[in-house]
Amino acid sequence: MTEENNNGFRHVIPLQIRFNDVDKFGHVNNTIYFQFYDTAKTDYFASVCKGVDWERVGIMVVKIEAEFLAQIKANSRIAGRTRVVKIGHKSFQLEQDVIDIETQEVKSRCMSIMVLYDLEHQQTMEFTDEWRRQICEYEGIEQTT
Repeated sequence: MTEENNNGFRHVIPLQIRFNDVDKFGHVNNTIYFQFYDTAKTDYFASVCKGVDWERVGIMVVKIEAEFLAQIKANSRIAGRTRVVKIGHKSFQLEQDVIDIETQEVKSRCMSIMVLYDLEHQQTMEFTDEWRRQICEYEGIEQTT
């Protein structure tokens, strides 16, 4: 899938629908969408932010909003798209979609605000220059401090 087919999202991964994700109505339960978003953002940060010590650094959701636009059926082929749209000193805004791979239809959209967290000292922490640079370069956004 090319970037122009993905509405400017550079990070896109296929998502697997599991047997238990589907309810008795034959569609994916809306609570499962948040698992899709977690899978996609985990892959995003593993791919984009190299060298992060995940034993010391955590990422915490402080606000999350999702829109459920269309049903996902058990036999759907879906993907998760993720991008960072804004970076602050300690927080960032993440935009994500779940899409149908074949039609590019957006099934759900999610916006979240997340903070970096120092697991050792149990407090929020600022972005390192390296992590900020990696995200800004990947996303093609202007680096601010």
